[in-house]
This record gives sequence, C-alpha cells and structure tokens, in this order.
Amino acid sequence: MTRTLLVAGTASHVGKSTVAAGLCRLLADRGVSVAPFKGQNMSNNARVVVRPEAAAGDDRSDTDESDEPDVDKWGEIGVSQFVQARAARITPTTDCNPVLLKPRGEGESQLVIQGRAHEHVPAGRYYEEFWDEARVAAEESYRRLAADHDVIVAEGAGSIGEINLHDRDLANVETARFADADILLLVDIERGGAFASLYGTIELLPDTLRDRVVGAVITKFRGDRSLLEPGIEEIESKTGVPILGVLPYDDPGLPEEDSVGLPSKRERGVLGDDDGVPDDRRLTVAVPRLPRISNATDLEALAAEPGVSVAFVPVDAESAAEEQAVSTDPLAAVDADAVVLPGTKNTVDDLLALHEAGFADALAAFDGPIVGVCGGYQMLGERITNAALEGTGDDAVVEGLGLLPVETRFEGTKRVEQTTVPVDGSASPLLAGAEGTASGYEIHAGRTRVLEAEREAIARPLGDSSAARGRVLGTYLHGLFDNEAVRTAFLEAVASETGTDRPRHSAETAGTGTDSGEEPASAAASESGSQTERTVGSGSTPYDRAAALVGEHVDLEALGRPFDS
Repeated sequence: MTRTLLVAGTASHVGKSTVAAGLCRLLADRGVSVAPFKGQNMSNNARVVVRPEAAAGDDRSDTDESDEPDVDKWGEIGVSQFVQARAARITPTTDCNPVLLKPRGEGESQLVIQGRAHEHVPAGRYYEEFWDEARVAAEESYRRLAADHDVIVAEGAGSIGEINLHDRDLANVETARFADADILLLVDIERGGAFASLYGTIELLPDTLRDRVVGAVITKFRGDRSLLEPGIEEIESKTGVPILGVLPYDDPGLPEEDSVGLPSKRERGVLGDDDGVPDDRRLTVAVPRLPRISNATDLEALAAEPGVSVAFVPVDAESAAEEQAVSTDPLAAVDADAVVLPGTKNTVDDLLALHEAGFADALAAFDGPIVGVCGGYQMLGERITNAALEGTGDDAVVEGLGLLPVETRFEGTKRVEQTTVPVDGSASPLLAGAEGTASGYEIHAGRTRVLEAEREAIARPLGDSSAARGRVLGTYLHGLFDNEAVRTAFLEAVASETGTDRPRHSAETAGTGTDSGEEPASAAASESGSQTERTVGSGSTPYDRAAALVGEHVDLEALGRPFDS
C-alpha cells in the first residue's frame, strides 16, 4: 500500500515546499520510491515536463518532422513540484501537479490541466465550470503516481483551515480524502501568533480530517528553543497533536514558487548584494519588476554569482515617479550595468505598463547590454500583433520597445517544450567566447519573426528561438543563465563594458558561501532537466540542505515507516 503524507499549512509561505522537498530527498537517499504531488497549484513559475504517456515511452514525437513541439509529450507544472521530483530523483511529469492556475491579472488565471493550457478563467467560473474536471484529473494523476511509488509526499496550498473553501479545496481537503493521507501541519512562527494559528486551524478542520493530523512542525524560528517549551506543552495538551519539530530560520536555496519572495511591484529590491563583495567590484543587473512577472527564477543563477546584484525596479508608474524623484531614468536610479527583461504572464499589459512608467525611453537611451527572455524578448520588438488575444485591451497592434527588428503575433496555441539550442558566441558580443549548447525550456503563445527588411542585420546566437543586434539579445529560452557557459560569457561582457574587475574565483570572495573551485549555491542552475546539480564547498545541493534541515529538526520516527527507517 502506498503511503501518502500531506504537508499542509496554517497559511501560505510557511515552508511547505521546502519541507516536502526535504522529505523527498531523505526518502530517496534511503532507497524509498517516492514522488511529489500537488493536486492544485497557483504559480507563474512553471516548468516544462513530460506527460505520463511520454515518460512511459509511448510518445511518437521522434517521427514528427514539424518544428512545433509534440503537444502530447510536453506539459507545464509548478516549479516546486519540479524541484521536489528532482529531490526525489525521479523524472518529473505532469502527474506531479495535475492542475495549475497561472494568474494573469484582472482576477483571471490561465487554467492548465494535466499539463495542457485551457482558457483564461476568473475564480468563480473555474469553480462553477471546471472544478469537477480538475478534481477528476487530480485523482487520476494521484492514482498513477501511487501505482508506481511506495510513498507520495503531497504538498497542500495556502491554509488547510479555509472553511469557505472546504467543499472545493483540491490541494488540501480533497487530496487528503482521495489519497487517504496522513497530515503534517506546518505553522510559521516568524509571523507571530503561531500557537493561536495552529489551534484555530486544527479546530476548523473538517471532522473527517482532524484525526488524520499526525503532527505539526513550527517553522522559521529564530532564538532559544527552550522559550517555546511552555507553549508547545500547552498546545499539545489542548489539541492532542504532537509538535514533531522546530525548524530554524534557514534558506536551503530552492527556487521560489511564486513572486512572494520578490519585492512588491511598487518597491525596489535587490537580490545577491549580501555576498561581501565590495561595491567597486560589483555588477548590477536591473530587472523591471513587471506587474505580471513570471519565471523570475531565471534570474536566480545571476544573483547567486559573487559580485552580481539583481536589482528589481518598480514599473508601476506612480511608484516609479516616487522612487526616481532625483532622476527620471529608472535605470540610472539603480546604477544599472545591464538590463534583463524577464518573462510575463501577460506580455501586452506589462508592455503597456513599461511605456506608461517611462521605461521605453530609458531602455532606448541605455547603452549597456540588454537581454529579453520570453515575454521580455517579445517586448523588445517593433510591435505585437493580434495583441487583444493576450492583453486586456482591444487594440490589435501594440507598439513594442523598438530595440530589435522583430514582431510577435499571438496565437491560440501555446508552445511548450524542453529544448537544447546551439550557442554561437561569435554572433553576439553578449555571448563572446561561449560555444556548445544551452538547455532550458519554452512556454509561450506568441510567434516572433524578423522583419524582412532587417533580416541580414539580425544574428541568431541561440538558434532560431533568438535574435540579436549589437548589445541587445532576445530569446525564448527560459533557464538561459542556468547554463554556465552562457552565464559566464554574459557577465564577462558586462564587466568588460563597465571596466569592472568582478570576482572570478571564490577564493577572492571569502564569506560568500563558496570554497575554492566550487560554484555558488544555486538551485536555479540545476532546475533544467538536462543540467547537473550544482554544489557548494560541502558538496551539498539545495535538495541535500533541505533534507538535512528536515532530518535534523523533525522527529521522523514519530511518523512511522518508512520515515523512521
């Protein structure tokens, strides 16, 4: 019989993804066949994985000579289940996250069921028209995973105590029921009110689930654990639920599931500036904080490099004006050395936001390297056609940023695939010296073409899914900077442009968390299925660190077999 443990929470962002990944790696290291599962996820940080039929060897895409991906082979899941599958050392499939909602603004989300994109729906319509289909898909995916594995580590969503959703809570309540799952409840003490939150959540659980709670874990604790003991004793007495562990505040380095870890769209924020490298040896990569930013984990490999800061700049017009009171140039406000335009769930509306906030003029005046990834690539072009299909407006054509002579037309069919492209470093000064191949994935509805009159002026440094001219490069390849050769070449180009002697060896950057000869800790760099896991000086990966965090601070013996093996 397959055992299922549902890692649920009293709220969002309490550490469910990290604990689930740690449990997956712990069990995999013990030789247990384990798989992750999340019945319903909401995230714009998605990954491309195979559908179950393809994973079983039933796909026939190798015989398809079309340049379009085989829609029966590839699908999308949330990044956390991708990471958890890697932690479990299995091939991630769409069964790991059968229902994915990708928010796009205006109260709508794109619905993805078993990897395939459906229409954009508001929450009310989803529950009225699609929820039954989603539940069936989730249970089917769970049954397939359970047939192939001894343990399923399921991750809940938000709070399991949301009584207004108990009749349609797919990730928590329904999963616990159809999987006959035990429940491990997590509560974040950093927010305050942890004991009250834990008590209230247990009391509000449906009667059929309350007895399934096998224990609780307090997360993100800073300080002397002995101070918690009186509270632990009383909460155990009041609820009958044992506290199985207290996790110290720690970040193993796993990628963020959503934009919660980013600065808000009205605030400036910087990643990677706490590595001890002096300012005169730092590079700053500016990133417009798009209101509907997606796959922001593309930037984590850059932020993990010693001496590289990733600065998110507000795009909201009012905030931009407030932040840049001294300068009308939003890029000058962060002293940008390079710019990366990230992906977005709504290219058209985020492009309009860039125009409104003055970014179009700032980018036109910027004389440093500019890279656009996916939606960012589309924005760099002259125009977007059939724009109403992607945006909320009615205009058929929206003016682009005009930095590449390309245009994008939106279509109803999405391109979803893992891919490997050739790297031609001679085709762009931003990739000088890079060669070989780069691996990643594509998720986009638009199709981008070079304007005929400019065809001879455009280079293709990353194959047909890219375009470059001068210091501007656009590509559809998510995970671009996870490829070491590309990342290194790009940073060397930026350093050369600015005359910055950036650190190139960790021996130069004592205190940055790396040892000589090893690379910075970055889960982002190991996410693409073809990439190897990156390690730090101790030889550990983010998956190993998540496993150590859970294994050292949670009483796994109390969970019984196979956790106590």
